Order: sequence, then C-alpha cells, then structure tokens
Amino acid sequence: MTSFDDREKAFESKFAHDAEMQFRAEARRNKLAGLWAADLLGKTGDAAAAYAMTVVEADFEEAGIEDVVRKLSADLGDKASADAIRAKLIELLPIAKAQLMTEI
Repeated sequence: MTSFDDREKAFESKFAHDAEMQFRAEARRNKLAGLWAADLLGKTGDAAAAYAMTVVEADFEEAGIEDVVRKLSADLGDKASADAIRAKLIELLPIAKAQLMTEI
C-alpha cells in the first residue's frame, strides 16, 4: 500500500507543480504582451512596466484570455485587432515558458 500512496503523492505533487508553472507562464506571457502593447502606445521605462502589470492584473477577471484581449483591444484601439492580440498571446506563451525554464 505504501507504494500506491507514494505514487499518488507524486502525481498530486506533479499536478500542483504543473498548475503553478502554467499560471506563472500565463502571467509572464501577459507581462510580455503588456510590454508589446506599451511599445505600440509609445510608453517606455517605468510607464511601460506599470502598464504591463495592469495587463497581468486584467487576467484575473475571468478564466481564459478574453479578459486580456478586451483590455488590450480597448487600450490599443486601431493599433491592433482582437485577432492580432490573440495571435500575439499565442506567440508569446512559448517564449514565456522558455524564460521561466532558464530561471529554474
């Protein structure tokens, strides 16, 4: 029975780790998207970093990426379409994951 319990704990631990890494990757992706949008808006330095954090915070409104897409669409106006923003989020997720892996 100990072997089964050990396997169960290992699976639970892996699930928790994977969920945390996914959360961190999505937050990093949102920060990168915020920096991208800040550049389109002409923000630099501390203003760009602060704006990027508002994009990260926008993701806590609901599950999925649509809350981030809505924020960026509203802020960017005609500078980027919702579809372009979704494409950028998809493009940035593997970059965010790679950045997290180099930190470990």
